[in-house]
Amino acid sequence: MSFLSPRPASESAGYPTRSCLQSFQFITVLSLVGWRPEEGDVLPVSKACLRMCWVEKFSDVPQCKKFFLEGTTPNLPGILVDGTVQNQNRYKPICQKYKNVYRFATLYDTTNRIPVFSAYTFTGNTTGRPKDPWMIEPGLDAEMQESVEGKSLQAVNNDYKNSIKKKDVNRGHLFPCSHAHNLDTQKSTFTLTNIVPQDVNFNNGSWREMEENVRGTLVENCKDANDQIKAYVVTGAVPNNNKVKLNNRVNIPGLMWTAYCCENKKYQKNKKWMAGAHWGKNKKGEGALGQQTLGKLEEMLNGKHKDGPVKVFPTNCPR
Repeated sequence: MSFLSPRPASESAGYPTRSCLQSFQFITVLSLVGWRPEEGDVLPVSKACLRMCWVEKFSDVPQCKKFFLEGTTPNLPGILVDGTVQNQNRYKPICQKYKNVYRFATLYDTTNRIPVFSAYTFTGNTTGRPKDPWMIEPGLDAEMQESVEGKSLQAVNNDYKNSIKKKDVNRGHLFPCSHAHNLDTQKSTFTLTNIVPQDVNFNNGSWREMEENVRGTLVENCKDANDQIKAYVVTGAVPNNNKVKLNNRVNIPGLMWTAYCCENKKYQKNKKWMAGAHWGKNKKGEGALGQQTLGKLEEMLNGKHKDGPVKVFPTNCPR
């Protein structure tokens, strides 16, 4: 996710050019060539710049590997195996970058127009919630001759217009802003490539409660060798197989999951690791999401992937 700097008012009203390669900051625009944008959409400037917004493999960007324990990405048969995307026309690895800093990583499904997962390192949290507008990833549509909303490979703000009234869903973060350690990282989570249509009651109820509980667990227990808070987190969504879509374009996931792994400060001398997982159906009335083992989560996800075992974290994370 690359962001482009607004030009001073004194400069020409023309679009920025290759200077975007040196400056990656957010810009809100009111018009895009070929688009009918909502407030917060990100300006696609030139194809040379846009191609820097996503990568072929997460390992292509060393700074992006840090969001995965030991630099090892999840193993999701049929989607991502040994760090390699299985269908590169459909699934796009994104190293989410904001203000010239890599913030987290996302694997995006351009067919369902939702993320497969977002991965991040939890290093503490800050309070509050930014009011910045939602952003998109223009790089996903860089190769299209006509970047029009109906053909866009990603969700756009208009897809979520009146979403509560139409489908009783709203924007649900995979990397929650409540898990971000500073304001800029919070802002970076407000991209639609990090969002799925989530049932309003589920999002505001048991899922939010789970996020708060996990945050408390990580702050209390996860410390690295320097006694600093650090945990690896991966949060994903399982698409719904029915034809019900938001705005006839965006898949409404049937299930959401999250897992973490970290060194437990109580056993640091022995390098003891701890892990936990949660999941729930994306629907109204889903009850409390009690903590489960990482092994149980992977066993559940195995039922969604038929071509091999799912592995969210490396073997040193307890199952």
